[in-house]
Parts: sequence; structure tokens; C-alpha cells
Amino acid sequence: MSKIAKDSQNPADKPKEKYRVINWGAYNKALVNRGNITIYFSDEAIESWYDDGPVQRGGQFVYSDLCIETLLMLKVVFKLAYRQTQGFAESLLTLMNIDLAVPCYSQIQRRSKELEVDGYAIPKTGSIDIVIDSTGLKVFGEGEWKVRKHGWSKRRVWRKLHLGCDPKTGFIHCFTLTDNATDDASQLKPLLDQVEPDIDDACLDGAYDTVDCWDELLDRAINPIIPPRSNAVQWYEEQEGDMPGYPRNIALVEIEQMGRKEWKEQSGYHRRSLSETAMYRFKTIHGRALYSRTMKTQQTETKIKIKTLNIMTAQGMPQAVKVEAA
Repeated sequence: MSKIAKDSQNPADKPKEKYRVINWGAYNKALVNRGNITIYFSDEAIESWYDDGPVQRGGQFVYSDLCIETLLMLKVVFKLAYRQTQGFAESLLTLMNIDLAVPCYSQIQRRSKELEVDGYAIPKTGSIDIVIDSTGLKVFGEGEWKVRKHGWSKRRVWRKLHLGCDPKTGFIHCFTLTDNATDDASQLKPLLDQVEPDIDDACLDGAYDTVDCWDELLDRAINPIIPPRSNAVQWYEEQEGDMPGYPRNIALVEIEQMGRKEWKEQSGYHRRSLSETAMYRFKTIHGRALYSRTMKTQQTETKIKIKTLNIMTAQGMPQAVKVEAA
């Protein structure tokens, strides 16, 4: 089959691949455990409920950062308002016969502005691959019905969430939260700086097809898997063809020889779609909007939400195998 015939083949003619979960029992138990209070309201949090840090200028904190973090985790997991979070925590402590006071809802909100949240301690398993993409989160403005009916107005505000996750385990290793005008490529370095394990492959979409992104990955000894844009030409330093070994130029030659679809399959680029799966999980569990109104508290809110997602991931994830066609 010629390259033109191959590339023009209708994707709809190809039967959709089917997968079967082979660890349903363990995964089902993991889903149940996600609602277990003890994985968010831990013994460590109870033991470190009150602040015992160094004396600071001005009023002293009564409650520790871990206490505030725990309450915020309960808030996002069970989708509570600040007042309901206070009442929920008080009832938990009463049922557990633990003599601890709960900070006022307004105090929880004030402390969230400057709260330092440590990321979830992801188990170390050696080097990883990373897939990165971005999605939009609504801050405030009209609902979808009003926009469909009357259009959107200037008060509609969004934030852009950039995520980097391990396609094998589903753990989110890095994130940044920016305004919706920030381009994806500018966030690559801040994202990579957050990843602790060594990275083998990085799968990114065409938005990262820039000199800075390619060079950043190569300087870190990371294999870039980025599809050059459809109208891309080979890069060179002084004259055309003087950089034949540059990975992007190699990718362009391979795409010309085998076609873009085949190159994506052979290079493993399709793993990037798992970053969209991570975003789908984020929005399914935590919603498509941020409840905080300022960037500082939105950063804290996002850190808390991603930490809870990683805690849920640690409980267990589905293992799926492709079902052979009959």
C-alpha cells in the first residue's frame, strides 16, 4: 500500500480496540478505599494537630500546617464548603473520642493562602516516562447553559492546569497553574524541575515543538517524542542539512518515509493520551472549576487536589489488557 493510500485510510473503518480489566477485584477494593476517612485523616495529622514551630513575629499559629492541609483534603474529597468542613471535622473527632479543637472555617480559608503543601511521596521505582498536557479550569462566570443561550461575557475567567504524569502508574509528578493566556511550551522547564526520578521519554504534543523545548529535553538527557507540526521543516545552524542527527530532523525524515500515523505508533507517542486520562480523572473527581478566587489560594487548592489524586492512585489502579478480535 502506498504512503498516500495508507495516510488517507479512513480511521472509522478500523474497528475500535477493546480492553478488559484483569484486576477488577483489587481495583474495586481500591475504589472503596478512596472513601476511607483514615487515608486523609491520618494518625500523623492527629498527633501533629497543634503548631509547635518556632516563635514568629506577631500572632502565633495555634494549628499546624498539617492540620489545615488535612481539613482542606476533607473539603475537596467530599466536596464541602468551608463551614461544612469545620462541622464535618468536629463530628469526626467526636465520634473518634479525640479531644482536639477544630479551627474556625474562616481561619481555614485564611491559612490556605500561605499554606505550604508537600506533594505525595510517590513510591520510587527507578526511571520513568512522562507525558505532559494542559487543560482549562473555570474560576467564575456564567454556567454552560447561559453561554449556550446568550454567549459568554468578559467576566468568564479560566485558569490553565499543566500536568505531567507517569503513563505506567498514573501518578502525577508535576503541575503548574497559570492564566489561560500562558502558552504550554513556557511551562516545560518548571514542570521538569519538579520531577524527582530520572526521565527516559517525554511525550508531548505539537504545542511543545519549539527550539527551547527540544533543547531543554536534550540537555536533561530525555528522549523527546514530539510530533513536528504539519508544515515543519528541518532545523539547521548555518546551512540546510548541517544537523542531520538532531532528533527533530530525524523524526521529520521518518514521518516522510512512513507517514505520521505510523511514526506515532512506532515512537510510542500515543502514550501522551494518558495525560488526558489524568485530566479526566481530575475533573471527574474534583470538578471542572476552582472554588478559590485568588491565584494564591488556587495554587494551594490545586496542590491539595493533586495530592488527593495521588493518594487515590496509590490505593490501586486498573490493569487492562487488549482483547483479541474474534
